[in-house]
Amino acid sequence: MPFKTGFAGRLAATAMLMALASCTTSNIASVEEPAPTPMTGKTNDPAPGFETVAAGSEEDFILNVGRRIYFTQDSATLDPVAMATLDSQAAWLSRNPAWLIKLQGFADDSGSARSMENLSQKRADAVMAYLVSRGVDSKRMWAKGYGNDREVRDCNDRSCKVQNRRVVANLRTTPDDP
Repeated sequence: MPFKTGFAGRLAATAMLMALASCTTSNIASVEEPAPTPMTGKTNDPAPGFETVAAGSEEDFILNVGRRIYFTQDSATLDPVAMATLDSQAAWLSRNPAWLIKLQGFADDSGSARSMENLSQKRADAVMAYLVSRGVDSKRMWAKGYGNDREVRDCNDRSCKVQNRRVVANLRTTPDDP
């Protein structure tokens, strides 16, 4: 009899292991999480982990439109790349009229603090004027130049400094206090 009990015990243990093996976390995950969006290898594929970003959300604006505009040194002139991004911003803002937009201008350290503050304000104003020319109501926007007070990186090489010559569009639901 001990042989049969030992065999039955091993048989029961094996059956339990097989039952547990069929309950993998991937089976549970497939019930709890949506299937990932298939990647096609195209430029406009959703970023992994961001497939379910809601249209019209701040995340949608940042990921699918872009919120940074870059400038050449000592310039507030918009180049074709900047204009293409601003065209996308204007179209997105027209589809999402509840959002307000704060345009923050920045500069690198290529001049005096005062001249960089003036330049950063000109950059923010140039972006605002372009968005207005594309149909965005000026009452939904305000522009502020910060000079070189808020650098992305403090550095000397050109590839690093270009990151500081920018305007960042930040979405708001209410205007900032002056």
